[in-house]
Parts: sequence; structure tokens; C-alpha cells
Amino acid sequence: MITARDAGLVACRRCTRVWPMGTEYCGRCGHEITSRHTKSLQRVWAWWMVGLACYVPANVLPMLHTRTLVMVDESTIIGGAAELAQHGNWGVAIVILVASVLIPMGKFAVIAALALGVRHGSQLSELRRQQLFEIVEYIGRWSMIDVFVVALLSSLVQLGALAAVAPGPASLYFALSVIFTMLSAQAFDSRLIWDPDTTVTHDEYQGAPERRAE
Repeated sequence: MITARDAGLVACRRCTRVWPMGTEYCGRCGHEITSRHTKSLQRVWAWWMVGLACYVPANVLPMLHTRTLVMVDESTIIGGAAELAQHGNWGVAIVILVASVLIPMGKFAVIAALALGVRHGSQLSELRRQQLFEIVEYIGRWSMIDVFVVALLSSLVQLGALAAVAPGPASLYFALSVIFTMLSAQAFDSRLIWDPDTTVTHDEYQGAPERRAE
């Protein structure tokens, strides 16, 4: 299989226009063109770690603060799902657990596996890793469902002294975690997946300038 790199071509990551190897800037959109982003993995791991650090308080702190005449309740993500399940709302509880726990943890795992696969090699084929990367990018836009639900409840359930719903501190951390995870996925240069002959060496991982000239 002949790649664009083997044919002496390189594509702009912003507008996808193909140019001869060695072109510094895209003539269509003006974006800088590089065959590989040598510091891609550094940015991936930086955003990944910040996102993971925000994900921990997002699950420990309360997501929703509910106040009524007779009680005040603060629910975490998992605690709220457990309450819904106890009241027979299994469908909603499963949706919350999938969207707020399984998908974020899956995204963290996949991004880490892709970065480690570029660094040390992987048993998965290039096509499978590319598909995993596209799935992570696609589901990233649906990861804010919890934040949207909290925002809707907070704006609709405001009955003065009778009842009120307010977002808890976990909503901010969850939103930040989603944003940082999306930035981590976007920072990953998926073209590195298709370099199966050699894994990234230490110098390349640190961003050696000779790699940029290839």
C-alpha cells in the first residue's frame, strides 16, 4: 500500500487540500502544513491528564442540588442513577451511567491506548485504531448530556420557596473534563497510526526538528 507520504504528498489538516511534500503553508487556507506533528503526543497526554484530574471530582462532588419545603438533597452522578433505579426508572438510570461513566472512561482508555500504540506499537491493525479514533471524535459531541440536563432542570424548576434545583460543583468539573478530553482527541495526529514500520523513538517523541523535515 502506497501512502501519500510515500508518493511525496502531504495534506492540510484544516481544509484537506493535498500539496507536494515540503510545502510549508496551505495555499487555500493558509494553515501550516507538516507531514507529522512531532509534539502531538505531548499535547495528547497533557490534555488527557487534566481531563482525568477533572473527572475525579465530577464523580465525587454533587451534580445536582435539590431543595424543597421538607428536604434538601445533593446527588452525585452515580448516586442519582442509583436513586432512579430504586424508583423503577431503569432506562433513565442506564442512560445516565452510560453517558456519564462508561463513555468517558472508554474515551480515556481509547485515547491512552492510541497514544501508547504510537509510542510502543500495538497489536491492533491500523484500520481498527483509526476506527477507534473516529468513534472517540464522534461521541465527544454527545458527552455533555449531563450538563444539558442539569442546566434545563435548573432553569425550569424554580418555584421560589416551594422547590428549586441548582447545579452542583460537579457539573463544572464534568464539563471541563469533557472539554479537555475532546482537546486531547483533537491533538492526536491520526497519521501517526499509519506509520507501522517504526514506532516513535525518544527523540521523535520529544519533537526532534529533523522529523518535521520529512
